[in-house]
Amino acid sequence: VLVDRPDVAGREEIIEVHLQNIKVDADVDVKSLAAITSGFVGADLANMVNVAALLAARNGKELVTMEEFHEAVERASIGLEKKSRIMHDDEKLRLAYHESGHALVAYSLPNTDPVHKVSIIPRGLSALGYMQQRPEHDRYMMTRGQLESNIQVALAGTLAEELIFDDVGTGASNDLERATEIARSMVMDYGMSRLGRINYRESNRNPFLYSGMDAPRAQHHSEQTAREIDQEVKRIIEESVERTRQILASRRPALEAIAKTLLEYEVMDSTQLAKLIEENSPSPMIVPGTTDRKRAAVAKAAPEAPESEAAAEG
Repeated sequence: VLVDRPDVAGREEIIEVHLQNIKVDADVDVKSLAAITSGFVGADLANMVNVAALLAARNGKELVTMEEFHEAVERASIGLEKKSRIMHDDEKLRLAYHESGHALVAYSLPNTDPVHKVSIIPRGLSALGYMQQRPEHDRYMMTRGQLESNIQVALAGTLAEELIFDDVGTGASNDLERATEIARSMVMDYGMSRLGRINYRESNRNPFLYSGMDAPRAQHHSEQTAREIDQEVKRIIEESVERTRQILASRRPALEAIAKTLLEYEVMDSTQLAKLIEENSPSPMIVPGTTDRKRAAVAKAAPEAPESEAAAEG
C-alpha cells in the first residue's frame, strides 16, 4: 500500500489533530503552516508542533505563537541556529550581499516562490546564511520559465558578490551545483533546449533482468551529442548569468539596502524585504504572470510612487 506525502489539505488536517492538546495564540494560522511545510510527512508535522510548544515553554509563554512555529519549521528544514559561530567582519559583509542577491532576484522574478525569510545567522552544519522560500501551494510540475528563474536565483548570490567586491568567494558551491543540475535536467530530461524534445538521460535498468539487478550503464548517445549537451547546459547557465546581472545592476540600491539591514539585524522577513526593495528600487511594472502576493507587496510598499518614476527605473 503506497502512502504518499500529504498535500496541503492533508497537512492542515494533520496539524489540527496535533494542536488539540496545545494552547495556541489567536495569531496561529493553520492554513499558513500547511502552506509552508510542503514535503513534510505526518511525523515531521508532529515534531514541528512539539518543538514549537517546547520553545514557547522555554520562553515563558502561556500560548504558542506563529513565531515558535516558524522557528520549528526552520529547525526541521535547515538546522539549529549557531549564534556562537564567530565570523570576521569582511566575511559577514560578503555573506550579507550574497544572501541579499538571492532575495532580491527571487523577489524581482515573476514566477518564483515567495521569499519567507533572509538570515545571515549560521544554521546547521554548513549553512552560514540562507534565503528561505516557501511555495504558496503544492506544485507537481514546473514550466521552463520557472526552472530558468530558479537557476537565476541560485546564481544571484555569487553574482552579487562579484558586483560589489569585483571578486567571488567559495560559498556558492551548492548554488552552482543546483543551478547546473537544473540546466542539465532541462536539456537531458525535459526537452527544454535547442537539442529538441528528446530524453538523453542514460538508464541503469537492464530490460532483460527482473531480479532487481542493474546492468552496466548504457550509452544512448554519441560523443558529439554529449558535447552538444554540455554546450547547451553552458548556454543556459550563461544566459541566466546575464539576466541575473541585469537585475542586480538595475536594482543595486535595493541590494545595498538589504545587505545593510541584514548586517544590523541579521534577519529579515518577507514584509521588510518588500518594503526595502520598493523604497530603494521600485518595481518598474507588474510583469504578466506576477503573483497576487507580489502585486500586493508592490502596492503596499510603494503606494505613492508615480508611474513616470517607476518607468524611469526600468
